[in-house]
Amino acid sequence: MVAMDDVSFAADFPAATREQWLARVEAVLKGADFVQTLVARSQDGLAIEPLYPKAEGAAGIARAEAGRWRVAQRMDHPEPATARDLALADLDGGADALTLVTRHAPAARGFGVAAATPAALDQALAEIRLDLIHLRLDAGGHGRVMAERLVALAEQRGHRLAELSLDLGLDPLGAMAALGHLSAPWDAVAARMGAVLADLSAKGFAGRAFLADGRAYHEAGASEAQELAAVLATALTYLRALEAQGHSLDAARQSLAFLLVADADEFLTVAKFRALRRLWARIEQACGLAPRPLRLHAETAWRMTTRRDPWVNLLRATLATFAAGIGGADAITVLPFTAALGLPDALARRLARNTQLILLEEAQLWRVADPAAGAGGFEALTEGLCERAWGLLQALEREGGLVASLQQGALQGRIAAVRARRERAVATGQEPITGTSAFPNLHEAPVAVLRPAVPAPPPQPGPAAVTVTPLPSRRTAEGFERLRDWADAHLARTGARPRVFLANLGPVSAFTARASFAKNVFEAGGIEALMNDGFPAPHALTAAFAASGSQIVCICSSDEVYSGPAEAAITPNETAAEEAARELKRAGASLVYMAGRPVLREDALRLAGVQDFIHYGCDVLAAVASIRSAIEEPTSNRGEGRVQ
Repeated sequence: MVAMDDVSFAADFPAATREQWLARVEAVLKGADFVQTLVARSQDGLAIEPLYPKAEGAAGIARAEAGRWRVAQRMDHPEPATARDLALADLDGGADALTLVTRHAPAARGFGVAAATPAALDQALAEIRLDLIHLRLDAGGHGRVMAERLVALAEQRGHRLAELSLDLGLDPLGAMAALGHLSAPWDAVAARMGAVLADLSAKGFAGRAFLADGRAYHEAGASEAQELAAVLATALTYLRALEAQGHSLDAARQSLAFLLVADADEFLTVAKFRALRRLWARIEQACGLAPRPLRLHAETAWRMTTRRDPWVNLLRATLATFAAGIGGADAITVLPFTAALGLPDALARRLARNTQLILLEEAQLWRVADPAAGAGGFEALTEGLCERAWGLLQALEREGGLVASLQQGALQGRIAAVRARRERAVATGQEPITGTSAFPNLHEAPVAVLRPAVPAPPPQPGPAAVTVTPLPSRRTAEGFERLRDWADAHLARTGARPRVFLANLGPVSAFTARASFAKNVFEAGGIEALMNDGFPAPHALTAAFAASGSQIVCICSSDEVYSGPAEAAITPNETAAEEAARELKRAGASLVYMAGRPVLREDALRLAGVQDFIHYGCDVLAAVASIRSAIEEPTSNRGEGRVQ
């Protein structure tokens, strides 16, 4: 009997060529442009093809330690004892690493463990066996003091520093980029770094003292290549500083760890993580060093978290974790799904932890060292990011390095340009946010947090500080969330949510697509859309509109119905859409919109009373903001005209 594993059917069929595939695709596209229809582009301009051939001869990329990545959980509760209890529950539940986030760190988001004294730090880490876990310190601009306390605590407990898996997370340049200042001129900071490493080496410390962190750049809207270039420039600056302080290049590189952000773009996240290892190996070779595996941390993106329909954050975090895991991260920290709402409770922490455990224990993702090796899409994007990031790193070098670029505002300006493009794509629906700008739920139930989010006070630089323009920390959904907050406040103040009446013309088949689209657009801004079964003619709309209690209306139907003849035309050749707009304005509508692009007779439609047109690619934020302004202004001051 022949085993199924021995049967090969592939040899019975001729190999398909790309030309054959393209011919089939063109037949389906029916004349549509292949590139515009099927080829996407990243913020770095990389083409993302629909199909790639197998990559031949690609070298695999391995993490520092073969096998599983570390499952890290944040410690960020302000009360040391409570932070310890939550961390112990995480460790009992399967985590094997902790990220200790202290107050005033950018990542604390207004919370963070209050470990201002050695006793408080001891309390936060009481009963936690430092010799059994990996611990990363995240203290921002207070990193040096906190690192000294952590090392002293480990020694006080009798640990040998050489046997502990510690990352002290010292990243003065990352803190400068996020907070806008350094505590001293860079030369003085570099000297401190050299002294810290010398002291740690004398004590037998074998962990990583310094961190090249990409979070500040990612949260400011940076592209994948920009984040990579900033992280590499940070590490290169630290390498040079430590060498200048008398440390060997080998000792200097062994003191560095890296952190990249993982987001819901699976392909680009995998490529970004793989690209960093290749690029750092290239820098090591340029320094005359034989490449060694670096220590690479991952954290799921703050930028992609949402306050609205936060359960969708679980899906985004799962994609990000999957991508970081197969991309080669050594340790992953998952932000709990309620992080944008406040201090996560035990449920949110457990789900963050289990996101990783399921991927490790059930999906068995750790079994393959580099699952993306040889995959044409991943390899092409990895190589593309390597090329783009290397060019951006060279640009930073020409500007005098990372410190000089930040002081000049050059890097901030380049990131701001990408952020503007990204915000435009979100506002126009080209990059939808599920649960926020797409498929919003106006009646979602509140989600519990231990403490609601509060804005962190801005840090005050000292008198000797070097100041730069800080990078902003923004979540992509904030524009839509502000509109939803306004609508909720209107509901609380008046007892009714702002409403828009959908004036559906013609049969269901004619208006359903555009009515559904318009409903999504308005409700993404917190304005309730009043749906109905449609009306046979424009004159039938007015009674239903008057009964709705709304002053805002959106006409919805197909182009065929819109362009049909009016029943009671005021002007020759007036269309049904124009008649509907006139009738609705007479019935008291303060704002009239129309779903669909104004292909014909736009001037006539505006003259009939149409304020603007809701269609794919329109600026949803601007449209809803104009409605907000109209509702808030007194009736006598409301003007007519196009939505800007």
